[in-house]
Amino acid sequence: MTPTLVREHLSHAGSVPPRVDLCARARDWSEIQERMLVPLHETVYERLEVGPATRLLGLRCGSGLALLMAASRGAAVTGVDTSPERLALARERLLPDVPRGTRARKGAKLVDGSPGDAAGPESPAYTLVTVFEPIGCLAGDSEGIGELLAAALPTAGRGAAVILTGWGPPERCATSSVLRVATKLADPLRSAGSWRPARRDDLEEVAQRAGLKPDGSGRVACPFGYADLDSAVRGLLSTGLFDAAIAATDRKQVDKELTEALHLHRRPDGTVWMPNVFRYLIARVP
Repeated sequence: MTPTLVREHLSHAGSVPPRVDLCARARDWSEIQERMLVPLHETVYERLEVGPATRLLGLRCGSGLALLMAASRGAAVTGVDTSPERLALARERLLPDVPRGTRARKGAKLVDGSPGDAAGPESPAYTLVTVFEPIGCLAGDSEGIGELLAAALPTAGRGAAVILTGWGPPERCATSSVLRVATKLADPLRSAGSWRPARRDDLEEVAQRAGLKPDGSGRVACPFGYADLDSAVRGLLSTGLFDAAIAATDRKQVDKELTEALHLHRRPDGTVWMPNVFRYLIARVP
């Protein structure tokens, strides 16, 4: 089964329901779900020829898999996030307690806080800024990206590439039907965090508000594949997209209805497979 990745919306969708083990959730994200967008990362890095000359700033970097992939190409990488649990896992990947200087980890840096904290006044400008957390899934899910970009762009050089990512059309994303479970269960809290289909110009609108100039786009197939139903439920819950549903009902009810929705995508061997398409936009700092 091809490994791929989803969004980790844990700290951006709203408050986390009580009694959620954040460390366990971060580990589920890292071990099950984060791989789901690997084809997207690879496509972007290949198109932009990411390598030793690249200084990359990853916003909402999660547990660091996309950073590690860029570092393995020789890029100097900096990741920014606000989740201590995710950053702890990113440090295990990028800053292990072994002798430094290996090609995959040279120049790696992780920041808990604002993108403005990622570079000092004497630091070289970033040549690439990435937001690999896809939008176009929840109502209002692009609103926080503008603030992130406003803080990050002063650290990027003129002409630097900025990567924005989003879900593709719902008719090409099998996971869309599963995500609708969250909306149904979250009612009446759905107004602030309900599922909505991705729109054609979502990414362009974000770029325009940030003062960026679009410079190309593309689509990448990113199927969500899981070993079994339990892995699928744990992986999807680790995204945080079902937090409002858990708060409105309870974890047991969400698990039950999510499992039922996933049965449609279960294959004879017990694995779960959901074809999806994600979109990326390349924009430039003027």
